[in-house]
Amino acid sequence: METYIPSQEENRSLSNKWKKRWFAMRATYRRSKNVCELLEKEKIECFIPMRYETREIRGKKKRELVPVVQNLMFVYAAPKVIQEIKSKVEYLQYIVNTRSGEKIIVPEEQMRRFIAVAGTYDEQLLWFKPEEVNLAKGTRVRITGGVFEGQEGVFIKVRGARDRRVVVEIQGVIAVAMAAIHPDLIEPLPPEEKDGSDKIEK
Repeated sequence: METYIPSQEENRSLSNKWKKRWFAMRATYRRSKNVCELLEKEKIECFIPMRYETREIRGKKKRELVPVVQNLMFVYAAPKVIQEIKSKVEYLQYIVNTRSGEKIIVPEEQMRRFIAVAGTYDEQLLWFKPEEVNLAKGTRVRITGGVFEGQEGVFIKVRGARDRRVVVEIQGVIAVAMAAIHPDLIEPLPPEEKDGSDKIEK
């Protein structure tokens, strides 16, 4: 009996099914926090962009963390695992590119930069829809000091801010502008080469 040896293409396909990736997803009916708690119990990493808001409850003001965008969440898991989760949690859905219809998968480095900024819950952060910022008009920079030292983004003028801000974007999903940073703590970076890092995969 001959031993079956998978082709390189089959091995690559199998490897991709089990390779962890950041998927942009939505949990309908405002259940993103519930889904994230469920995933964390299964040791699956997830992230929900949150911000502080002051709300009045029974005549008393209360400051609490709330999602920046209702239903939006990011899940770090292998495609095979995501499919298994979706079969059990029907209201968990992929976010897709409106032009191509393909699932939005965020490059890991880009996602880690986004989490490093958004995860501070800094009240001076400004949030935008992708169409509200034009990063092509800005300058790629790295921050050399302060709370966001080491982070990279695009230095650009944004709505709602007097000074230019450094913006980190998850392409096609959401963008966040950091608090105002002194120019002495910002250094320009060379133009970014197209390396496929912003590719939207199936």
